[in-house]
Amino acid sequence: MRAKRASRLENLVVASAGTRVRSALYCRQTKAMAPPRTHTQYDADVIDYLNAAQSAFHCVAECKRRLTDAGFVELDERKPWTVEKGGKYVITRNGSTLVAFAVGGAFDADTSGAICLGAHTDSPCPKLKPISRLEKAGATMLGVVGYGGGLWHTWFDRDLTLTGRALVRRGARLAHELLTVDRAVCRIPTLAIHLSQGDERTTFKPNLQSHLPPMLATGLTDALAGDGAAARHDALVVGLAAEALGCAEADIVELELQLADAQPSALIGARREFISSGRLDNQASCYCGTTALVESLDSLEKDASLRVLAMFDHEEVGSLSQQGAQSPTLRDVLARAYAAAAPRGDFRAFLARSFQISSDMAHGQHPNYADRHDPKHAVALQKGLVIKHNANQRYATNAVGAAFAREFARRVGVPIQDFAVKADSACGTTIGPITAGGVGLRTVDVGPPQLSMHSIREIMGADDVYFSVKTFVAAYEHFHEVNKAVDVDGPDPFWSDPGKGWATAVGAC
Repeated sequence: MRAKRASRLENLVVASAGTRVRSALYCRQTKAMAPPRTHTQYDADVIDYLNAAQSAFHCVAECKRRLTDAGFVELDERKPWTVEKGGKYVITRNGSTLVAFAVGGAFDADTSGAICLGAHTDSPCPKLKPISRLEKAGATMLGVVGYGGGLWHTWFDRDLTLTGRALVRRGARLAHELLTVDRAVCRIPTLAIHLSQGDERTTFKPNLQSHLPPMLATGLTDALAGDGAAARHDALVVGLAAEALGCAEADIVELELQLADAQPSALIGARREFISSGRLDNQASCYCGTTALVESLDSLEKDASLRVLAMFDHEEVGSLSQQGAQSPTLRDVLARAYAAAAPRGDFRAFLARSFQISSDMAHGQHPNYADRHDPKHAVALQKGLVIKHNANQRYATNAVGAAFAREFARRVGVPIQDFAVKADSACGTTIGPITAGGVGLRTVDVGPPQLSMHSIREIMGADDVYFSVKTFVAAYEHFHEVNKAVDVDGPDPFWSDPGKGWATAVGAC
């Protein structure tokens, strides 16, 4: 018996050794087939950014922090502006929209234009109702409503937290303060399969009023006394907010909160090449735009352009608000910046010389649903920024805008792709057509590719952050020069005799 056991043990050892040899050989072959990633410059930083940008308010606060650290001066829309060549400035609206601009040192009132990069700060999520206190079957729940077009089934059975802003009584004024509860505090549980009926087992279609409220605690909690936030939200919610804000519960006057995934953003994949996070649509573009604007500052002194970054709230619900892309925010900032930099210039001519890159995430080809993509216009993760086309103007791209985008990518040697939906498919839209129509800017719609758009947890290629940032840096640095080569309107090429001499020559004719 011992001999047989010894023989079996020897066979196991030999088999195990063989497995280790095959595993080692497989690993060497895999490494040979898939060389290490080289575009890792932004990997750690973009993860830090996404973990800080839990809401549109946090996104704006984080981007403003990065810009002010780079020397941008915050302006107040309620006061007159002083703008200088070589200056860098930033404004916010509602704490959820941001516009930054940097004036080239060679800015000229008669020949310069603006190069604008547009994005949006909001993402689909469940938001707490104005009166969120809710009790169901003896449990303490949260009353929520879906914001935007979320894939709501992805929010079920996830550990969730609360994030957003509060108005807090600090002495004689109400302070605007941001908060995120730093642990999981609620969950939206699914119904057990044993209790499901009929189509519920094969088709999950939750009713947002009945099925989306998350469970906060067991048992009912007493309402706090007072007429502030405590009169409308559960005592547990107010207590969590007060703890995060470092204030008394009675000092919280208003709460504007939403649910967020408690799992941090991370690099995943066998080669750590994917970014897994909520809100990639469209905070990834906000990151790329902010990073590119800061990186481009070394060349600002010799540039003639007005470099602009505009990040709007409420894109996911149509952009019609005081701080959305349908508001006059962008035009107001451009007009005031131009008037301060060129008091006697022609603002309408300045707009005609300007250009916008509208960046919003693009649909990468899904390996399990490849048939949902046009075979000639399917785009891949890790293959570069995407130019987004739609004949019905759901995207603002035309030949002129596409030419600009391709040239910017060519100048820094990074790839670029083209996307269009299938002819039998509907197409989403973004801020590009809105600002193009409202402000009158030539526009191209682009975006890094991603999967799982509007899920609680989205995914994109980390290399595409690198490709996007570098393309946007090229746009900021080379727009004034590239703009001279793309001239489709007017009786004579504007740039054949640029500057004040051009205006004089036309007047003489």
